[in-house]
Amino acid sequence: MARRNSFKEASEAFRAHIPDLTTPRFTTAAKQDVYEYAKFFQDNHAPPWLYDLTQAWAKLYEEPYKGVTTDGNVRDDLFQVQDEQLNIQAVVQTAEALLRKLDDKQRRKLSYPVDAKEWRAWSNPEIILRPFGLRLEELPEPIAEAILQIIKSSLSPAGYEKALAAMRINHFLGVIVKLPHIMNKFSYNFLLFGTPSTSPSSPWGWLLYGHHLCLSVFFKGPQIVISPTFTGAEPNIIDSGEWAGTAILHKEGNLGLRLMQSLTPEQQNKAQVYKLLKDPEMKQTGDLITDRWNKDDQRHLCGAFRDNRVVPYEGVSCSQLSPEQQKLVLDIVEEFVLYLPDQSRKLRLEQVKKHLDETYFSWIGGYGDEDAFYYRIQSPVIIVEFDHHSGVFLSNAEPMKFHTHTLVRTPNAGDYGQAIRSAEEKLHYCVAVT
Repeated sequence: MARRNSFKEASEAFRAHIPDLTTPRFTTAAKQDVYEYAKFFQDNHAPPWLYDLTQAWAKLYEEPYKGVTTDGNVRDDLFQVQDEQLNIQAVVQTAEALLRKLDDKQRRKLSYPVDAKEWRAWSNPEIILRPFGLRLEELPEPIAEAILQIIKSSLSPAGYEKALAAMRINHFLGVIVKLPHIMNKFSYNFLLFGTPSTSPSSPWGWLLYGHHLCLSVFFKGPQIVISPTFTGAEPNIIDSGEWAGTAILHKEGNLGLRLMQSLTPEQQNKAQVYKLLKDPEMKQTGDLITDRWNKDDQRHLCGAFRDNRVVPYEGVSCSQLSPEQQKLVLDIVEEFVLYLPDQSRKLRLEQVKKHLDETYFSWIGGYGDEDAFYYRIQSPVIIVEFDHHSGVFLSNAEPMKFHTHTLVRTPNAGDYGQAIRSAEEKLHYCVAVT
């Protein structure tokens, strides 16, 4: 049975890997603002492995939007327009309150057509690759707080707390490595698409992206789609300061490990698609668009700019699991879709449950209590990924449990609400689905 590490153990684990802050990497960055930091990255290709990946991302961004699939073909009739009893009036009011606080220049910078390509511009590194929308840290605090109110009104209470935890941990990391101008609670970009409206005939939405938190939120009247999402943390706890006691993404990890440990040896063998976190059997040719592993994404497949990735099913079929194990699958999915308001989340889980016989659970790495690992749950209507990473700002060379990436995708053109958009609302520069 998976053992939950104590907060003290988690603190000691990441504290042992605080880097030497006197190296040029940190002393140089400490003198830069976020734009100088990004320019230095672009000019010096530093680090080269991330620079190379951003070049691959640029190519992917130019692709017409299709959606994540298992075989390159989008399945139709999986998603429908529906009344989710969302309090869309309250969300619209917060958006209109923000717009009233902005001057004309700020409104122009914030606002995009509902079909704009910029929906897909999000990325999770601390480096600003595409400085779209408004940057929260550059705004007067009342305006930044007004943006937070939009986020709060859109998400479930627990989902909003999860988002805040990710932003606060980002701030905490900035404190730890003495780069508060690069990573802080407001180092996020916010974009508004369309005109805030309660009507299904006038859809709209917003995008928030920055280090370890990216949320894409689409409204069609009283219906909401929150996908894709990226939530990460390095470290995944705050052990000192104003927000001491904050912890994030442990439940997703513990539930996944509990499920893997509950499988029979035969099922575990089927679920474990690679034994090592960087397995020699993984495709690693240097083609960062198609490789199974790269230094930044590591094991996860559906991150930034992977909107059209072909991800075949792997692992053990959930149709072969016991009712108790199938409930664990749904419990895991619920943690990943926690951002959704309560009624929308209930409907989303019913949708996932409907496709349980087409759902697969896959695992990479060991599954002892102390092992770092990756897992994925994948069906025609959802993909969730959980991955323990090696250090980026902390110094651990191997993946450890205090650095976590999680992702949610809605395959078959479900991301960005594409599947429920009318023809004239669909993402700009997209291919027709036949």
